[in-house]
Amino acid sequence: MDSEDDMHDANDLESVDDDFYSGDTAMGNDEGDDFDFVDNESDDSEDITYHRQQQNYTILSEADIRLRQEEDISRVSTVLSISRSSACILLRHYQWSVSRVNEEWFADEEHVRKVVGLLEKLVEVQNPRELTCGICFENYPRDRMTSAICGHPFCGTCWRGYVGTSIRDGPGCLMLRCPDPSCGAAVGQDMIDLLASHEDKEEYSRYLLRSYIEDNRKTKWCPAPGCEFAIEYVIGSGNYDICCNCSYGFCWNCTEEAHRPVDCDTVAKWILKNSDESENMNWILANSKPCPKCKRPIEKNQGCMHITCTTPCKFEFCWLCLGPWSEHGERIGGFNACNRYEAAKQEGAYDESERRREMAKKSLERYTHYYERWATNQSSRQKALSDLHSVQNEKLEKLSVRQRQPESQLKFMIEAWLQIVECRRVLKWTYAYGYYLPEHEHAKRQFFEYVQGEAESGLERLHQCAEKELQVYLDAETPMKDFDDFRTKLAGLTSVTRNYFENLVRALEAGLKDVGSSNSEATCSKTSSSKSLGTKGKGGKSKATGNNSRLAGGPSHSLDESNLWFCHHCTYANPKSAKACQMCEHRR
Repeated sequence: MDSEDDMHDANDLESVDDDFYSGDTAMGNDEGDDFDFVDNESDDSEDITYHRQQQNYTILSEADIRLRQEEDISRVSTVLSISRSSACILLRHYQWSVSRVNEEWFADEEHVRKVVGLLEKLVEVQNPRELTCGICFENYPRDRMTSAICGHPFCGTCWRGYVGTSIRDGPGCLMLRCPDPSCGAAVGQDMIDLLASHEDKEEYSRYLLRSYIEDNRKTKWCPAPGCEFAIEYVIGSGNYDICCNCSYGFCWNCTEEAHRPVDCDTVAKWILKNSDESENMNWILANSKPCPKCKRPIEKNQGCMHITCTTPCKFEFCWLCLGPWSEHGERIGGFNACNRYEAAKQEGAYDESERRREMAKKSLERYTHYYERWATNQSSRQKALSDLHSVQNEKLEKLSVRQRQPESQLKFMIEAWLQIVECRRVLKWTYAYGYYLPEHEHAKRQFFEYVQGEAESGLERLHQCAEKELQVYLDAETPMKDFDDFRTKLAGLTSVTRNYFENLVRALEAGLKDVGSSNSEATCSKTSSSKSLGTKGKGGKSKATGNNSRLAGGPSHSLDESNLWFCHHCTYANPKSAKACQMCEHRR
């Protein structure tokens, strides 16, 4: 916890930097501040607002989508001098790319018409008094028959049935062709409007709207359940993080929840690992032994060494040596020991099984360590989201009344909670990052654990200030004189935390490339890592960092990790001599 001086010495941003983030924290390089973990230049509220508005995407409502769709159809129709229905068919075929439609059309119009099914001229049908429908083969007067641009006549009943069935079958109705098997003429929206029922027209319109988003490589629907917003993304802009108007954040590339600084491949592996059965097998191997007779796994959590298997086996054996219990008694150790096991263990008879069991425990403990912290930060983020909504809907107005401040002057609280929610997400994914960080890169792992610990410590301070210290001013019956000091402190903490996490993300996305990974560097102390960060205290001396590593480091083990390799599929720890995983049998 912070001292009293630290908790109150926050009247300006510079003091916040010193108290809460150990001073000028930077990943040391003299030329640039690529990994400058704390920016000492203060940001006012206008800078923060501008920062949040810097986006490489546009959020589209249904009205926006329809407007853009209509504009594209009108543009193509005007440039190519074709009907709106034909322009819609062309855009649908070329995935709603206006530039590609123009390019292909002017390169070879005849070929495009043939591929898409647009005939240049309407085929005139001879005008006898009666025509035969090509579907039901009934004769009808000419005025009761309808044909597409190809001229093949069908009665109104068959047309409506054909169109209605196609629409009810799904989005394939957008590529509807003439019912005549030998004809490839396209059936456009003009025919749908003429022949379909009101319900079918609405359904067709919904499919057309979905097509504009789903077939366009620059747009996607927000994947949040029930959300009707779409996102238009600037291809090639780099940052894949999207925050929709529904408050859901996701990755444009893989559509999973936003996961910077972890890449999409790592997220896929982490999600698969959390859902597969590999850790169940590790647990069984680490915490159970097979019955010597039926081979079913048995867990022993208490009692003596006399084990009886379940029905129908009911084999009785010794837990230690797995020998029949009938051969045991007082002369070989009784119920709580086994002289045979101890003797055989000294001779190395159980070395292989014990080694496998120990490695399974190590693998399971390592995964559990990272998963628990990943899940804890996820829960904290959900709680922070709930608190954010409470501040927006209730506390802001209450604080405005109690402290006699206009709500426009209290936006710093919203900004603080938005930052907490975002930082919880980043911190959550740093544990997946740490799990897949190669074990042999000791220097990177030491450095990563240090900066992760610093990030977690700083975020906790911001969270405490926004949650607990705010409550004092909400409970006050009259305005408090030090409210302006609280405003400065919380705004300063928000700014410092944002800068630290943004630079942390950039450093991790770059793979900590400025941190050495050779064996000689791997023996560096936490103090030397602190120096490479440029971390200094108020007195200008580098602070020791040994205690910080406990926030992020994995569990310690007695096994020599240099002689092991971890399976990418199940993370089982295998000896270096093994060519395939001894747990899941995947090749190295």
